[in-house]
Amino acid sequence: MLTVRPAAVAGMFYPEEPRLLEHEIRDFLSAAHPHKLTPKALIVPHAGYVYSGPIAASAYASLKEIAPHIRRVVLLGPTHRVAIEGLALPDCDAFETPLGRVPLDREAMESIANLPQVVVSSAAHAQEHSLEVQLPFLQSVLGDFTLLPLAVGMATPQEVAEVLETVWGGPETLIVVSSDLSHYLPYRTAQLIDGKTADDIIMLRQPVAHDQACGGTPISGLILLAHKHHLTPHLLDLRNSGDTAGSHDQVVGYAAFAFTGENDHARH
Repeated sequence: MLTVRPAAVAGMFYPEEPRLLEHEIRDFLSAAHPHKLTPKALIVPHAGYVYSGPIAASAYASLKEIAPHIRRVVLLGPTHRVAIEGLALPDCDAFETPLGRVPLDREAMESIANLPQVVVSSAAHAQEHSLEVQLPFLQSVLGDFTLLPLAVGMATPQEVAEVLETVWGGPETLIVVSSDLSHYLPYRTAQLIDGKTADDIIMLRQPVAHDQACGGTPISGLILLAHKHHLTPHLLDLRNSGDTAGSHDQVVGYAAFAFTGENDHARH
């Protein structure tokens, strides 16, 4: 019997009504600055769409040229509600959003299941928004694809990198790391700190601390493999909630990055 992880934050982080959701994502993507890139990996924020949707769209719009070739998405995000050791797989066959179901990549899940840092935890995934909010964007931009969702808890960058290396694949595989940047700082302070974090990522410096980015661990793991695979990071967008839909008193930082192969240095 097919087991499905239902949408947990539809109607809160993003619209629950399918046509409204499609329209909102289409507007975000249309407004995003086009970048002629062929990303292997993305870093994308995961707040409510009213806050981080425009920045997320900057990342997903960069997939336009290669979307027809992507068949699998490896999606990593930090756990916000359940503390776990390592990286957690879900115990289900598909994830569901208002735009439909995304089948999980059972072969990929089995290929990493024997790694000591990989666990199975339905609880870690049940209410986790960092992964879920990426799915409607992916469903809107890509064709048919399978998903390998990993909720990252207490782990090292090296443990993340080992998992990613196992499922790295070729052009058919896209890596997406879900992460916001600084949290609840004054606007100008956040700009300074997030600017430094962006510089660290562009220069492939790790570890990225958790007070810099809630997804610091998966970002750091990606940076390790970016060195190994000679990927070039591109900063696509850097803003915060004060720029989109919030006050300037306490803001959350958002950035979008694309990592491309060594022969793709376009920054248009």
